[in-house]
Amino acid sequence: MAVEGFLLVDKPTGWTSHDVVAKMRGLAGTRKIGHAGTLDPMATGLLVLGLGRATRLLRFVQHLPKEYLARAQLGIATDSLDADGTEVERAPLPVTREEVSASMTAFRGDIQQIPPMVSAIKIDGQKLYEMARRGEEVERPARSVHIHELELTGFEAGEFPVADFRVVCSSGTYVRTLADDIGRALGGRAHLVGLRRTRIGSLEVGEAAAMDSLTEDPDQIPARVLSFSNGLADLTHFTVDDTLADRITHGSVLTLEELPVEEPTAVVDGDGRLLAIYARHGLRVKPEVVVA
Repeated sequence: MAVEGFLLVDKPTGWTSHDVVAKMRGLAGTRKIGHAGTLDPMATGLLVLGLGRATRLLRFVQHLPKEYLARAQLGIATDSLDADGTEVERAPLPVTREEVSASMTAFRGDIQQIPPMVSAIKIDGQKLYEMARRGEEVERPARSVHIHELELTGFEAGEFPVADFRVVCSSGTYVRTLADDIGRALGGRAHLVGLRRTRIGSLEVGEAAAMDSLTEDPDQIPARVLSFSNGLADLTHFTVDDTLADRITHGSVLTLEELPVEEPTAVVDGDGRLLAIYARHGLRVKPEVVVA
């Protein structure tokens, strides 16, 4: 049987998330690979891959908070809001470190964001980035996102200052939009010149394998793959006995007395092996995914 589970990859700059998946299909010898959250070509860092049946579990990783280290150039805007785009606005913005740090206060907690035109969100059945390639721009409704943590970590003063910041945010947050919104709050514009994803939930880039390493030595892949259970460490785990385990592997609907869980929960056997993800639906507890 082909190796299954979660593989943490440190995506290099210049690669799309699809590029990584395509490469890994060849290296891991399986077509069934997906990822938990796209990284733009310019960005580097943690890409969580699901191999085999783990593709069905990726949604439980994708929704987790994500941490990024970002670098923004203030005073300059591009059409993509990052360094890969074309410059569309330039005006000196000689703000201080203190002013930048103070401006970030308004962006902590629940905020509204307008998705960039280069996003994959669909409007009238068309992806925004496809419209952007045709030179079109349409009105996009704002979306609610949550910024758990936001701090300025570095600053280079000048007419066009550079600000480094760390952000922990909800799934669906556009860091490029956050950077430009901070620029607007300071009276100008901004765009990202660097972005690195360092964490998704408790999964950290420090545990990830570099693409070069995997390409040079694909034999290491099986040893690097996390089990279903370990890859879902952020979910509550509930251990069941052999009798209930048998029913769970058959996707039985259970009562709250039999399986007292509310939110999606990783149900494991006595050996810690993931059997299924169950969640409460009304008065019953039903399987979201059965993997055993």
